[in-house]
Amino acid sequence: MFRTPEGKDIFVVDGHTHFWDGSPENQKNIHGKQFIECFYAYHTGLSPKDQLWEKSKFEKYSADDLYRDLFIDGPDDVAIVQSTYLKDFYKNGFNTIERNAEVAKRYPQRFIVNGAFDPRDGEKALEYIHFLKETYDVKGVKMYTAEWNGASKGWKLTDPDAYKCFELCDKLGIRNIHVHKGPTIIPLSKDAFDVHDVDHAATDFQNLNWIVEHCGLPRLDDFCWIATQETNVYGGLAVALPFIHSRPRYFGEVIAELLFWIGPEKILFGSDYAIWTPRWLVEKFWAYQIPEDIAAERGVQLTDEIKEKILGLNAARLYNIDIEAKKKALASSPFSIAAE
Repeated sequence: MFRTPEGKDIFVVDGHTHFWDGSPENQKNIHGKQFIECFYAYHTGLSPKDQLWEKSKFEKYSADDLYRDLFIDGPDDVAIVQSTYLKDFYKNGFNTIERNAEVAKRYPQRFIVNGAFDPRDGEKALEYIHFLKETYDVKGVKMYTAEWNGASKGWKLTDPDAYKCFELCDKLGIRNIHVHKGPTIIPLSKDAFDVHDVDHAATDFQNLNWIVEHCGLPRLDDFCWIATQETNVYGGLAVALPFIHSRPRYFGEVIAELLFWIGPEKILFGSDYAIWTPRWLVEKFWAYQIPEDIAAERGVQLTDEIKEKILGLNAARLYNIDIEAKKKALASSPFSIAAE
């Protein structure tokens, strides 16, 4: 729980976290090394100096590190842990649902575990979606449209095989489709993260919530035009939010555009842990005010009420979290590391 300087408790749902293994021992090839080094460059480039990690810890941190950084030293009440397999780059996968589910089992009140699938696997993808629902009862999935799969270097949400998968997600009640549509990571293709296919998929699958992670950056303008007309498209602040430290005016431009176009009910907080830890992000976000000229031009304000929606209320609505019931359940949740 985050307590404001005024003494108000804010319920925080961290919509974008990971429990990865990018260690040299797990790297299958040079691309695994490139990928985690690119992540580390984001970490070192946008974090405050007192928040920097040693590279060896960044490559592979422990479940205890994860829990401590999010819930003990950090302000999160609930964290949505996203799965990104990258099995072309990592021997055991980068961030698999099996790895994520292990830590969630230790702290069931704290984590929502999302799955992932690759439509290019055809019928096996459909079988795997059934497995995700039956085994983990997932409420959401993470789509990584630039992920490599053999000779293929990416796919689109509008591909026929993808539509079959989304039809099944709709049928099984997997409502929240988180889609990475943001900065590229070496060696992935920037074009494969293009945001335009969201427009078609959101129109054709009205029962699904399309959470566009990273708000489409560096394609913010395209994202906003799409998300303002598609009522089921949302923006995740992961990657955008850390600019609040290194380039606060740029962040002001981003958040003002989002508020102008899509409004405060469709923006979700995400720390992108472990690229960044959530405490400093939440603290700086709560203290932040959009520069006056930017706010005046767009006719928007970042009020405490809006910040509370972004930090937790919006994601709680999408994931049907009863906040009062969750607070009671969390009262008995450990504020120390649980034994395995």
